[in-house]
Amino acid sequence: MTGTDFVALCFFLGCWFVFDGLVSGRFALIKRQSLTGAMLIHRKRWMQTALARDLRMIDTQILSGLQNGTAFFASTSIFAIGGCFALMGEADTAQVLFDDLPGLIPSTRAAFEMKACGLAAIFGYSFFKFGWSYRLFNYNTILFGGLPMGATAVEDRQTLARMAERVAEVNIIAARHFNTGLRAIFLSIGYLGWFLGPYFFMASTAFVFTILLRRQYFSDARKTILQATLSENGDAE
Repeated sequence: MTGTDFVALCFFLGCWFVFDGLVSGRFALIKRQSLTGAMLIHRKRWMQTALARDLRMIDTQILSGLQNGTAFFASTSIFAIGGCFALMGEADTAQVLFDDLPGLIPSTRAAFEMKACGLAAIFGYSFFKFGWSYRLFNYNTILFGGLPMGATAVEDRQTLARMAERVAEVNIIAARHFNTGLRAIFLSIGYLGWFLGPYFFMASTAFVFTILLRRQYFSDARKTILQATLSENGDAE
């Protein structure tokens, strides 16, 4: 491990921290609503709309799809962790391969194994996020099933609306953990650059960071969703 490696690692962690802060709203560095933030409005609107439906098979199918997607990524994270340990077992072969590539800074077996452990830690983090998200989506399904039919609660619409709001909040929390796990997988692509050297690491991290920023704040998907979001100020930048 060299000083440049530590700088590259700090750059990677800094980008991760900054992006998490931007999307979660802890940082107000970008005066634009994110794609994730726009979807929160639609999640709440979904639960309010479901109150007016007597048959909610469509809603249960959507909830089932959210659970299945989360389970898929949780399983993928487990397989990725196994791949990282298999990579550590073949450290000598991989080290010879990287040493033969031109223009790379020479590294040691210990450094290679440490990088593989770091990659496994990222996937371990994503697994716990996906696992908790799956459990929350399960709770969300139960809470959703507890919503009374609209026809049986016409006399107390405010209570019914508050119940739907709480169901939406659990859905939002589950989605937040899912997005955090998915973000870790995206950033693991940038982390792979470290196996080629610290400069490749910083370049790949910056590349992935730029892609994530564009998708959250400047993508066509964001523009379309904001146009569909009838916000109070009617502003879809």
